[in-house]
Amino acid sequence: MMRSLYSGVAGLKTHQTKMDVIGNNIANVNTTAYKASSIVFSDLMSQTTQRASGPNATTGAGGINARQIGLGVKSGAININITGQGSTQSTGNPFDVMINGNNFFVVNNGQENFFTRDGSFYVDAAGNLAMTSLGYNVMGWQVDPDTGNIRKDTVSALRIMSAANLTYPPEATSQAYLSGIIDKNDTDVTSENGKVVNLKIYDSLGYSYTAKFKFRQSSVKEEYSMELDKIIDSTGAELELSEAEMQTLFGDSSGTQAIQKVNTKVSLKKGYTWGTGGVLNNADGAVATLANIFNNDGTIKSGTNIVSAAGVTPEVTEAERAQQELEALAAAYGHEGAADDFLNLCVTFTDATATPPTSATFTVKQLLLAEIGGTVGNPVVGAAGTAPAQTFTKLGEKGDGSAFTSDSRVFYGHTVTFDHKTGLLASVDGSTTDFNVRLNLNSAGLVGTLTGDDGNPVQITDENNPRGNFSNIVIDLSELSMFDNKGTSTASATSGSNDDQTKGMGAGRRLGDMIGVSIDQAGLIYASYDNGMTRLLGQIATAAFANASGLEKKGDNLYSATLNSGEFDGIGEDITAGGGYMSTGQLEMSNVDLSSEFTEMITTQRGFQANSRIITVSDTLLEELTNLKR
Repeated sequence: MMRSLYSGVAGLKTHQTKMDVIGNNIANVNTTAYKASSIVFSDLMSQTTQRASGPNATTGAGGINARQIGLGVKSGAININITGQGSTQSTGNPFDVMINGNNFFVVNNGQENFFTRDGSFYVDAAGNLAMTSLGYNVMGWQVDPDTGNIRKDTVSALRIMSAANLTYPPEATSQAYLSGIIDKNDTDVTSENGKVVNLKIYDSLGYSYTAKFKFRQSSVKEEYSMELDKIIDSTGAELELSEAEMQTLFGDSSGTQAIQKVNTKVSLKKGYTWGTGGVLNNADGAVATLANIFNNDGTIKSGTNIVSAAGVTPEVTEAERAQQELEALAAAYGHEGAADDFLNLCVTFTDATATPPTSATFTVKQLLLAEIGGTVGNPVVGAAGTAPAQTFTKLGEKGDGSAFTSDSRVFYGHTVTFDHKTGLLASVDGSTTDFNVRLNLNSAGLVGTLTGDDGNPVQITDENNPRGNFSNIVIDLSELSMFDNKGTSTASATSGSNDDQTKGMGAGRRLGDMIGVSIDQAGLIYASYDNGMTRLLGQIATAAFANASGLEKKGDNLYSATLNSGEFDGIGEDITAGGGYMSTGQLEMSNVDLSSEFTEMITTQRGFQANSRIITVSDTLLEELTNLKR
């Protein structure tokens, strides 16, 4: 009789334990990444009242089974449904990460590693990726600084918001390309100002500049000049470049001035006359004096002394006076373009008395220098040492609109030729294979001297260089074409490589500030910057166990390894190695199934009631037995 009482008590205790498991599951129905537990029962033990006996062949008696009376029930095992995937909750937080698969995040409290499925992370004040609940660091692999790839060695804390990661360094532009159409009927192309194409570039400090190129058509319809007009910074200020620097910056491959064929008539306007000493006059007096414009070596005056200007501004610097009088001189000859272009026009003189007749071509600038006894130099075309056969003031000296014809012009740049049959690029500077030109911004010619406040030259250094720290830029012209586009040219310049394999490389960039962080399915963490760049910051490592159910719960959604789960090797595993992946902006919810839990609750309640009845019925039987002596 007592056995049934104790069996009932064991049943009550065991069903109460099961109810505790069910209650804990239901309590954690909304706990992030909680894994439901279940309990299985096993019988406690049995009392044997008679052992089993086998058949007796002698007597012919059969065998008898053992007679055993059970003494109750106990908890056999409590299992965790640790591999059951919980449902998905979308949060929109880029640092919320859900594991799809059987792996675990690795987190560390500064002393030891723990494992969790709770992917609710944030970035702490030190820039570390950490758990929002406990602040434990999320562990992963770092980026190899030499290769830029993930180095999968010992896991360590992922410090994704370090000072070095908050910005992306600037880079100087090193490659560019031109594309589009140069229409031969475009009035910009045929004008003296040319078709302007702007190329945005960066120096090594991330400062932006605009290199302005212009295309001008020669008298040969398929031939064009490509010239560097100017370089301006982000404030619109123009870099001061000497003629020698311009030649070095964008001269042709031979380093000399290129010659373009033109057919330009230049007339000295009525009312202008040349006086002695290279002075151009009109009715109001002197307009320009060559000695005020040129130094003896042919350079334009650049002095800072305050002087008076002929017919322009009463008080200007020597440099300002030189520019003003040069512009007045070009305007007197009806030149519409820049005054420097006027100086580059060429005039050819022929000596018919020589046998055979000889000719020499000089620029307008050389002819003007001859007027004041300056250094003329060798002719553009002709024998070295040939002197101008006719001075410039003799060209249109009557002041009655008579003209002289310029048959060519010199420029620092490149000659671009198109195939008149296909309209495609045919050659650059005569080469039919190399369609690249080079903007030599990092050449030695760009580094010279500045003029200090005291008027003395100052050597340019990295500290005082106002013209940036550039790289040489290779510009690909192969995408240019010459098609009929109704008189409109569409040529444009783009920084970066145009090659399919290296598209966009070498474009240069400014300093970039971090604007976002993203985590891909493999746990790779990328930062994006406002200069268009991205950077790999690290990778979230995971842990996999041969028997994940053998992990020991530590509370706070944490687990630790046990002898039956398998040890963590300290390196971790790429989640994709096992076919899993990570989802960002999502969290894994509890895998508790309420319908199953409520069903188990009902059966547990009935089991508890039945065991309580065993006790009450056994008590009644004992009561009847006691009442027998009354």
